[in-house]
Amino acid sequence: MVPKYRCGYIALVGRPNVGKSTLLNRLLGQKISITSKRPQTTRHRILGIKTGKTAQFVYVDTPGLHRYNGRAMNRQMNRAASQALQDVDVVVFIVEGMRWTADDDLVLKELERIRCPVVLAVNKVDLIANKEELLPALQALSEKRSFDQIIPLSAVRGDNIAELESCVEALLPESAPFYPEDQVTDRSERFLVAERVREKLFRKLGKELPYGLTVEVEDFRRDTGIIHIHALIWVERQSQKNIVIGKQGRVLKEVGQQARLDIEQLLDSKVNLKLWVKVKEGWADDERALRSLGYTDDY
Repeated sequence: MVPKYRCGYIALVGRPNVGKSTLLNRLLGQKISITSKRPQTTRHRILGIKTGKTAQFVYVDTPGLHRYNGRAMNRQMNRAASQALQDVDVVVFIVEGMRWTADDDLVLKELERIRCPVVLAVNKVDLIANKEELLPALQALSEKRSFDQIIPLSAVRGDNIAELESCVEALLPESAPFYPEDQVTDRSERFLVAERVREKLFRKLGKELPYGLTVEVEDFRRDTGIIHIHALIWVERQSQKNIVIGKQGRVLKEVGQQARLDIEQLLDSKVNLKLWVKVKEGWADDERALRSLGYTDDY
């Protein structure tokens, strides 16, 4: 008997910096979500779609749930993560190896209202030096909730990714695919381009990077053999603008070069990328400014 096709939504949830976006990219076999070592790199809900012979997986990457709720952007990120739990078929709760924090407790509390299956993915196990410590750690995690399955894995190395995918597929409902076979995300090219620029800024500036920074693609035009892109980098203060530009414009130039190479690979085309830095005071704590810059609760 031929098994019926399966399809469904799978929310990837967890506190900031546990590797949700790295896991999504690994599951898809390509880069959709940006990554960096900075917490709260992911600010939006992003769909990653993988279509196979027996199932279509519609993964929902989410911002990290966190306790700090002081600014409008933080509240919006938490809302986006919470809303992603609505109407999904499976939840993959991602935690970091041997480390459990108060933010993990926050996620666990959010999951109390969930009725669908929940799989616990214990990421970054490759960083555990003494593997004998892993078994008692997994036992302790199993006592926090009745998970449908607990899978230790490494998103960076790809360890146990196939096991996670097999587990999730078995939990998906029987259904025809929701999306065309060649579609890999619900996000526009403009959005993906803006995210690539923001990723390079996060990686280049490290601890200097102000959280009050976002990127908006102002112009996106296809010409013969080349794509012209103009992007604005918004910051909250003049001092932040100086950091992003750097001495004699070096930081902005380097970020632009790195982003252009990444975007050319993404779009499979030559790209002419121009970046500007502008100040919009207090945008990260202004609901209207957030909406105008693409931070919405739409799901």
